[in-house]
Amino acid sequence: MPHPCGQPPLPPPRTWQHGRVTAATHSTLFPKVPETPDAVLDGLDPEQREVALALHGPVCVLAGAGTGKTRAITHRIAYGVRAGILQPATVLAVTFTNRAAGEMRGRLRQLGATGVQARTFHSAALRQLQYFWPKAVGGELPRLLERKVQLVSEAAARCQIRLDRNELRDATSEIEWAKVTQTVPADYPAAVAKALRDAPRDPAELSQIYSTYEQLKRDRSVIDFEDVLLLLVGILQDRADIADHVRGQYQHFVVDEYQDVSPLQQRLLDLWVGDRDDLCVVGDASQTIYSFTGATPDHLLNFRTRHPGATVVKLVRDYRSTPQVVHLANGLLSQASGRAADHRLELVSQRDKGPEPVYTEYGDEPTEAESTARRIRDLIAAGVPAGEIAVLYRVNSQSEVYEQALADAGVPYQLRGAERFFERAEVREAGTALRGAARAGGNDSLLDGAEDLASQVRAVLSTKGWTTRPPAGSGAVRDRWESLAALVRLAEDFEAARPGATLTDLVRELDERAAAQHAPTVQGVTLASLHAAKGLEWDAVFLVGLTEGMMPIAYAKTDEQVEEERRLLYVGITRARVHLSLSWALSRSPGGRASRRPTRFLNGLRPGSGAAGARGGAGGGGGIDRGTGRAGANRAPAVERKPRSPVRCRVCGRTLTDAGEMKLMRCEDCPSDMDEALYERLHDWRAAQAALLGQPDYCVFTEKTLMAIAETVPSTAGELVVIAGVGNRKLSRFGTDVLAICAGEAVGDGTGEGSGET
Repeated sequence: MPHPCGQPPLPPPRTWQHGRVTAATHSTLFPKVPETPDAVLDGLDPEQREVALALHGPVCVLAGAGTGKTRAITHRIAYGVRAGILQPATVLAVTFTNRAAGEMRGRLRQLGATGVQARTFHSAALRQLQYFWPKAVGGELPRLLERKVQLVSEAAARCQIRLDRNELRDATSEIEWAKVTQTVPADYPAAVAKALRDAPRDPAELSQIYSTYEQLKRDRSVIDFEDVLLLLVGILQDRADIADHVRGQYQHFVVDEYQDVSPLQQRLLDLWVGDRDDLCVVGDASQTIYSFTGATPDHLLNFRTRHPGATVVKLVRDYRSTPQVVHLANGLLSQASGRAADHRLELVSQRDKGPEPVYTEYGDEPTEAESTARRIRDLIAAGVPAGEIAVLYRVNSQSEVYEQALADAGVPYQLRGAERFFERAEVREAGTALRGAARAGGNDSLLDGAEDLASQVRAVLSTKGWTTRPPAGSGAVRDRWESLAALVRLAEDFEAARPGATLTDLVRELDERAAAQHAPTVQGVTLASLHAAKGLEWDAVFLVGLTEGMMPIAYAKTDEQVEEERRLLYVGITRARVHLSLSWALSRSPGGRASRRPTRFLNGLRPGSGAAGARGGAGGGGGIDRGTGRAGANRAPAVERKPRSPVRCRVCGRTLTDAGEMKLMRCEDCPSDMDEALYERLHDWRAAQAALLGQPDYCVFTEKTLMAIAETVPSTAGELVVIAGVGNRKLSRFGTDVLAICAGEAVGDGTGEGSGET
């Protein structure tokens, strides 16, 4: 019998209880499109199914980390479309990043729900603004300012206020905050005081810069991203006919990551929805980490007050993380305070037991980075793909030491926030080559002997740099190979899912994925800030630099700011599926004073830090390894490393702390006695070595290390190994050549005795 409101009844409970629930992660790359609307519901757990069937009236989904919220809402939309309850063109799903919107579009396509708009707030607003501007204002929409920093700099100069690069970035962020909180320049100082916001400089000065920036935009007929929302809000408020047009187009709204909406985005959403109630919001107050941009969880927490008849569903079954990871995440939030903490969700892991989190204390940051790189190399050797490993830190400036450590260890990596996959030059070139081969078909001699689709793709991409074995090391050459390898894997998965698929079919699939920004996985360890890691997940996560002053960050002064830092660490912990490592260094530099303390957030949770960790139940072990970089009870004890001596300038004797100066072994402004001719010979040798190994030059030695060698002119292995950036590994690989060059001897074309892999 059909359901009274036109929906089929829930399938019998045995569907879920008999193990047909599928995990929220690791889904098949090319799943079969469900044949019927009911098939869309297969594999959902009871709470996810409840979300999928709640197609009318206001709906609030409180979804903990790893509980399959995107799965629930995409199946909700797909079921409504496939069952004929929702018309695809009338549905608008909005989220906060292009990646999340692309993932949503990709999933909807895989579920057979095409035609649904899934966009970011700004993307949806920009389309509407471009369409209605001629009618509402006349003429063409002003040019969109891609980056406002340059204009903010000019505004500051006109105000006779000097800003360095960091101050300029801070001022730009303050202008963005003011605009999304709908604060005009004159009201900025009062708004900062009311919000207890720690302004980066005198609010009166920032107000002046903000006002001048707005005037410059008007003078040059440009708008910024915040203006897109502000202008559309103004049009919808002033023009009832245009507001009615939009509401006639979009009748069903879904908002993902609702805890991150700003007052301006909420105002726009209210205007979109009007006096209707077909609104579904999804969020988790415990993952509110963007208040500095104007985001607030109040809209999520007040949803039931604003919509008394709302359906509320809580998702707490965690399919992502092991019980050990979930236990730590729950324990961290159990110590939280504030309104968001009052609404925290207690996660329940649905996975088998895994290893305990590992806590490691190091003497200094370089040792922490080097040991982390070695442990990552061990994980990769044990079978964990590099693309399933991440190193997460609080601020982006922490990445450099990990980039160097991973490069030295021969581990490929990628920085989160780099250009989008389908915009990479090698991916565009590969697409062009595949299209050409598809058009040529059997007339392309390149495809001779390549009978299946995957073989054809491998043959085509081999002309673009793909090989059966990856190049050694990391850098640009390895990055290019990884991009092409991702396309090869995609072709293999596509053929497995669609037997008989042709090269033309694959090209069409790539075009659709590019349009949706639905990128394949690139194999390389991810380096990312905790903020950039939001919404992502990996098999193994290394949370590094967890010291007071960094976590929580030093400028987190108020209780709410400190609690947001706790939530940021919670986000980091819940990115891990199986392996979780947490580490900190007692000093910044080798030989420095060990004055740092591990983050207060781990008190009572890490072993030896108090009894509070017992309140979360069993399973909170893990142990602390003090600086060996080889954590875990089953490992052989590591040889204890001698403490490093302070690095001093060899010219003036001052203790060095800057990484670049430490490589040079002198202050940047101290006089250099570099042997220019030796430097040129080393430079030429490095270029030949890099070409031989298929790596960027810096993977052999960085520029600063070359300069240090040319300045010190080492004559023995002992003198060479102590130069920062050399170390035992590179000494064994390149030491013979370098010492020979320093001695004035010829080493040939880079293939001498000390060259290459050992």
